[in-house]
Amino acid sequence: MTENREILLKVEHLEQYFKLGKFAVNKAVDDVSFDIYKGEVFGLVGESGCGKTTTGRSIIRLYDVTGGSVWFKGQRICAGIAPYKREIKRAKAKYRAEIKQIEKDKKSGEITETEALAKASKAEEQMLQVVGKQTENIRSARFDHANCNRLYAESQMRLVDEKFMPLLAEETDEEKRAALTKEYKKQLRLAEKDRIMNKMQMIFQDPIASLDPRMTVREIIAEGLTIRGVKDKAAVDEKVYEVLRLVGLVPEHAGRYPHEFSGGQRQRIGIARAVILKPELIIADEPVSALDVSVQAQVINLLNDLRRELGLTILFIAHNLSVVKYFSDRIAVMYFGKIVELASSEELFAHPLHPYTKSLLSAIPVPDPIAEKKRRRILYNPIASHDYSVDKPTMREIKKGHFIYCNDEEEARYRAELEK
Repeated sequence: MTENREILLKVEHLEQYFKLGKFAVNKAVDDVSFDIYKGEVFGLVGESGCGKTTTGRSIIRLYDVTGGSVWFKGQRICAGIAPYKREIKRAKAKYRAEIKQIEKDKKSGEITETEALAKASKAEEQMLQVVGKQTENIRSARFDHANCNRLYAESQMRLVDEKFMPLLAEETDEEKRAALTKEYKKQLRLAEKDRIMNKMQMIFQDPIASLDPRMTVREIIAEGLTIRGVKDKAAVDEKVYEVLRLVGLVPEHAGRYPHEFSGGQRQRIGIARAVILKPELIIADEPVSALDVSVQAQVINLLNDLRRELGLTILFIAHNLSVVKYFSDRIAVMYFGKIVELASSEELFAHPLHPYTKSLLSAIPVPDPIAEKKRRRILYNPIASHDYSVDKPTMREIKKGHFIYCNDEEEARYRAELEK
């Protein structure tokens, strides 16, 4: 069961806002939360512009998040401070309004001077408590965001020390001790340059735009090893050839340039670049949408094989719902920067509840001309489907593991729909 599984990635209230001019703001990702368990494929679907890719890029820190936190292996790697600043702003505005009301009541004679001073003192105390708490949250967020890689490297160096120090203390043979010391220094140097973000890699949507045309395949794939500090050319070549074979290419391809390959082969190169550092999480940003249908199946099967062989966890971002159903364990549906439904793959396709999810599923083409003619498309109109003027929506668990973004009235309706 999922409650007993290890959470590898935890996203809490993620916000990614982009300024549009002086006053307007595009809320590309707005209060998104989900967990990804170790070893699973988590699908993220939705129409173009809903925030899927922005979510993936924010998690891997290609963007600095506006708000919320991302936890990877129990360590916070992303933290935004905008929500804390908003809380401070609200607390100060509330304090000014209370002081204004106190002055008004004092002038009208409703309260005495002593009562006015007591109320003003209490209001100030409450405001300062909020400001102090949120200021501490800002400090903590900035520290974690800036120092996550350094803290991870220090933890890896401690692990190297714990491994080698007892061995060095016990070893009496001078020659073996010298060899052990050399290996210890090598591992310590690699650990010092290790980064927690190395454990998380991304496969990009466009296989040609994501590969440097001036670099050979060997240089592209080996770049991560070079940055990490691996200097042994023979060892680098061996790892490059090994990962090329793993993705279905041959060592002879290492000396070629990206323009010499087909789209499917370029995507395999992108996958090889992502897995050479042996990451634990792969963010696959629509990795098959730019490929032919037959090649899409090959790449999906390759990802499936790598998932089993390397023990990968995958955040799979896609448009093609049929592919997502086949490949994903759980699926989250996004609409305009928010997750509106989250459930297991089987549950989501068997019992879609949110109107937008039903609309998406109705758009899946059927490989049968007669059935395709009869297929009924469901149009989603958020204004007609929801009334959030009074009762605001939140993410709620309608059924075990099945979450819906809804208000009280919709929750009751969805529960009744499931009971039918």
